[in-house]
Amino acid sequence: MLRFDKDAPKKATNLSLNSKVLEMARELGMNVSQTVDGLLAAEVKRQYWEKWNEENKEAVAAYNARIAKEGLPLAKYRSF
Repeated sequence: MLRFDKDAPKKATNLSLNSKVLEMARELGMNVSQTVDGLLAAEVKRQYWEKWNEENKEAVAAYNARIAKEGLPLAKYRSF
C-alpha cells in the first residue's frame, strides 16, 4: 500500500500560485503549505494507482476471467 510518513521532514520549495487564490486563502486563515501538501499527496496516490491499474490490467483481467470460469477457490467454505 502506498503511504506517506506524516512525520517526514519538510522540504522548502518554490511554487507559483494564482495570486488572487493565495490572497483569499490567507484571508481565510488557511495554512497553504499544509493544504498543498495534503492535496499533492492525494493526487500522487491517485496517479500512482491509476498507473498501477494500467500496468496490471492484463493480470487483473486474467484473474477475473479465471474466477468467472472456475469460481472462488474457497467458495465451498463460505458460510454466507
